Amino acid sequence: MANDDEKARVLALAKKHDVRLVSLQFVDILGTLKSVTIPVEHLEEALDDGHGFDGSSVEGFVRIYESDMIAMPDPSTFRVLPWRPAEKSEARLICDVLRPGGRPFEGDPRSLLRRTLEDFRKEGYIYNTGPELEFFLLKSNGNPGRPEAHDQGGYFDYSPIDEAIDVRRQATFELQSMGFDIEMGHHEVAPGQHEIDFKFEDALTTADNAITFKTVIKLAAQAHGLQATFMPKPFFGQNGSGMHVHQSVFDAEKGVNSFFDPDDKYHLSEMGYHFLGGQLRFVREMCGLLAPTVNSYKRLVPGYEAPVYVCWASRNRSALIRVPEYFPGNEKATRYELRCPDSSCNPYLAFTVMLRAGLEGLRQKIVPPGPVEEDVYEFDDQKLAKFYIKTLPASLGEAMEEMQGSSLVRSALGDYLLEKFMEAKRQEWDEYRLQVSDWETKRYLQI
Repeated sequence: MANDDEKARVLALAKKHDVRLVSLQFVDILGTLKSVTIPVEHLEEALDDGHGFDGSSVEGFVRIYESDMIAMPDPSTFRVLPWRPAEKSEARLICDVLRPGGRPFEGDPRSLLRRTLEDFRKEGYIYNTGPELEFFLLKSNGNPGRPEAHDQGGYFDYSPIDEAIDVRRQATFELQSMGFDIEMGHHEVAPGQHEIDFKFEDALTTADNAITFKTVIKLAAQAHGLQATFMPKPFFGQNGSGMHVHQSVFDAEKGVNSFFDPDDKYHLSEMGYHFLGGQLRFVREMCGLLAPTVNSYKRLVPGYEAPVYVCWASRNRSALIRVPEYFPGNEKATRYELRCPDSSCNPYLAFTVMLRAGLEGLRQKIVPPGPVEEDVYEFDDQKLAKFYIKTLPASLGEAMEEMQGSSLVRSALGDYLLEKFMEAKRQEWDEYRLQVSDWETKRYLQI
């Protein structure tokens, strides 16, 4: 429920921008955006009491005989949708999902992340994330389901007559109008691959932003006759698309970066090392949440700048975790980057389990092994063993096995959410492994 000041602010903004419709948005356990739209005349009521909906058809929610759910708007997320007309405009509010009576729904990913962050805040800290979502812009070639890369550009290439420039331009302006602090946009490594980066914030805000970002990019691409996809590995033989996540912890009272130590070689504090150590220790167990689809593991293979080996480094981008170099006077930017997540993940669940792994590193005072500044892709099995370097799960099935037995993941998600997520992923894995692919037909049909 919004307090009086929050409610007055939202209602005034709705009136100022001639808002006539309001989209109440939330996500299911897989991170798929859901929405119910209400006329603005019911906005005040929704801010007070939430808005009811049927949760029985939403992935991972409830059974049909307990279907009544409440979408409770977060007033801080009120934004006017820039792709709608300025007259009789439309706005959105992101919601937490409640049970009737106001109890938080145990299967709501956003509520879970919010509670985890609030507990961390009580200890005096803020968990910040900065996700980098890569995507492809594709064109139809007349063969449904087999689009082609829109261009043949490479890393940081610039082509002023390319439709992709116009897509990134439109998306940047629309994201800015919705409150994003855009840092830069550029062409990525593979043909048709792009990235637009926005500034880090607290993890709840950036999880909200990640969901909104994908919507804006897809709409901007569609407006220019293209298709945007965040599929982790759309093309064989090309780099996949990741969602590298930069992370830091700030002292809530002092506003200083708790990961920074001016005297350390990598400028990481003891807290930073323990947090990093926790994520390295538990990354195999949480990988099914960070890279949650069958296709995710087509990206996580050696040779395409995707991380496979569980180690950390500074300059080495073949490592799972990278600590960017420190620039004097920029202590707030001290962070490290986890490189295995991709945009098919539910960011609320991903950030929740990443924070819990880091906190377990703090609790156990886990010291990570030394950095590996060589190209790990060139290591043979003997050298990997020498450095005690493990690999990420090689498939969704393996990731599910790791996650099923993880006490960390179970404590982070709770029994209800974990079992619903596992149920959906087991079904996906079974559907995949029973398929007969074109590769199999070509290889074995004549045997």
